Amino acid sequence: MNNHCYNADIGMHEYEKTFSYNNKEMLKLTIVYPQISLNNPQAEYRINAQIIMEVNDYKRYAKHLFKQAIKGYYDSQKNNYPFLGYEAYMEYSITYNENCFFSVYFDKYEFTGGAHGSTVRASNTWELCRGTRLQLNSFFRPGTDYRRLLIDEAIRQAEEIQRRQNIYFDDYKSLIIKNFNEDSFYLSPEGITIYYQQYDIAPYSTGIVEFTIPYSIIGWRPNC
Repeated sequence: MNNHCYNADIGMHEYEKTFSYNNKEMLKLTIVYPQISLNNPQAEYRINAQIIMEVNDYKRYAKHLFKQAIKGYYDSQKNNYPFLGYEAYMEYSITYNENCFFSVYFDKYEFTGGAHGSTVRASNTWELCRGTRLQLNSFFRPGTDYRRLLIDEAIRQAEEIQRRQNIYFDDYKSLIIKNFNEDSFYLSPEGITIYYQQYDIAPYSTGIVEFTIPYSIIGWRPNC
């Protein structure tokens, strides 16, 4: 076991900013994100730098939303309806931090008026000893048709859920295949979790759909 990189020490940080125009709140921005500490400064830097880059990208995106909110504000004044302040919220969730692997997902929620907001999820997984960011194919033996393996298991799980709850679109099986994204995964204690964005395979009320593929099916598990 590589004790020096078995897991990371984590400090959570919160950034908040309110964008105002004409003394009225246009946009409230909140970002909750981790920064890690490791005995390996190079690996620590690589991981923290990636997270900070994503945070800064969202801050820049918030400036775009602010301009959009101002336009929405003037439209509401022109058409005599109430203006509802915009909201942008980004939060990281740590899903795995042991056995020399570190995995997170982050949800970006925004409300820009209308019936409800929307959420988009992204994720990253690193090997802690070197700070290497890992792709999905790195968890499978060369030559493995891992896309087929993951999709087949996702469909099997979805069939069981659909029989009980009927929460997916009628053509969810074909949508699971069509909308599979190799970047949409993270490690969890039980297996590799793949996920689908809102509306990919189910209505808004179902939210982001997750399927956890057990390590026993994958033929690999996190290990230093």
